[in-house]
Amino acid sequence: VQLQASGGGLVQAGGSLKLACTASGTIPSLNGMGWYRQAPGKQREMVAAITAGGGTVYAGSVKGRFSISRDNAKNTVYLQMNSLKPEDTAVYYCNLHSTWGHGTLVTVSS
Repeated sequence: VQLQASGGGLVQAGGSLKLACTASGTIPSLNGMGWYRQAPGKQREMVAAITAGGGTVYAGSVKGRFSISRDNAKNTVYLQMNSLKPEDTAVYYCNLHSTWGHGTLVTVSS
């Protein structure tokens, strides 16, 4: 499995961005796909994920602002990020079954 993340960029506080993670290779299911982020000097943390059962989970810091969704036909999982804050600035990674994609940088200016 290979993962390709895209959609990062520079946005002002209060703005929105939509990240995409496309999986290629043998992919039985997108269940288990997660978005993580790592800010400078901090540990990588889970942001949002699709559970093994197909549900969704969110970090408390993004709940109500971020939304994870999927397009099975495109083998793609999205992360819609609204009401962005400077503290959301980080490199965002997608993960599926221990495979990591290359990160995409999100920078939120105040």
